[in-house]
Amino acid sequence: MGEIERAVVADFYDTHPINESEILQKLSARGLDRGALTEDDLMEFDQDHYGGVDAVEALAAAAKISRESHVLDVCSGMGGPARWLAHRMGCRVTGLDLTRSRVEGANRLAARVGLADLVSFVQGDATRMPFPTSSFDALISQESWCHIPERDALIAECARVLKPGGRIAFTDIVVIGTLSARDEERLARGMKMPRLATLADYERALAKVGITIAAATNLSSEWRRILVGRLEMYRSLRDTTVARFGEHRYDEYDQAYSHFVGLFTAGALGGYRIVGDA
Repeated sequence: MGEIERAVVADFYDTHPINESEILQKLSARGLDRGALTEDDLMEFDQDHYGGVDAVEALAAAAKISRESHVLDVCSGMGGPARWLAHRMGCRVTGLDLTRSRVEGANRLAARVGLADLVSFVQGDATRMPFPTSSFDALISQESWCHIPERDALIAECARVLKPGGRIAFTDIVVIGTLSARDEERLARGMKMPRLATLADYERALAKVGITIAAATNLSSEWRRILVGRLEMYRSLRDTTVARFGEHRYDEYDQAYSHFVGLFTAGALGGYRIVGDA
């Protein structure tokens, strides 16, 4: 990514409706003591991906993650999946994310729930990871590589930081139908998703770096149902989003997300879980 593209994606997530402040407000509204939280308390609010903790556990099983694993979560966001893996399995997890505010918020949330000894988050570019070669036993990611047009560089870095015999398991948004030029432009501008991949694009990129695909599961039907619900959930956060980021940002996001969900329901976009062996 160029500097401008990185800044655009970071700004998109700096003003995302799901953020540290929103998570803590929801917990307070439940009457929970912010000074005595666990990841079980956070799980309903900090999983900024499709399918909640069930999806995280499906990835963990696919990636063969165990207590002894050191896991890298690429594009880790608010850190919900990383914390959940550490909480449930006792493994070490490192999260990498481009947006500094989300890295800082994720680290604070990990400290709040007593997981800072197992989970840490660092700021960095997934196409130029700040880790030594062969650092991790497993690598996961959820619905985030759609923001990264340099797919070959991303996959090459994933292969580089995985130990020999390690496993990669990720989910992402892919093109499964036909997108018009106008739809592509709106996705790039509104959702910061330039040049979305197809399943074949990922298959080629993985094969190029010697990762053998073990499974590719079509999740499109399940995600369509989830996305319709998420659109309504985001709209339910209108007041807090406007208070924090302004009405213009809320309207801008609502229009972009509505278009995105429409492409899913029309069958132009879909989702896959892809698993590969290094």
